Amino acid sequence: MEEKIIIELKAVQRLTAEHEAQVLHYLSATEYEVGPLLNFGPRPEIHRKIFDNAKMKLQRNNG
Repeated sequence: MEEKIIIELKAVQRLTAEHEAQVLHYLSATEYEVGPLLNFGPRPEIHRKIFDNAKMKLQRNNG
């Protein structure tokens, strides 16, 4: 199985809680567990978000 991630790119003054929540929502809606949040604003920022999808994997395997 290939390891995959979701990458969220922004170009804003600074990252906010809403930006982080957006990445976590993407991760919770998919089978992916890692999502770097990259900001290319005035000061580059990188936040690494992790969402444990073990519960979703269990549901998919039993479904």
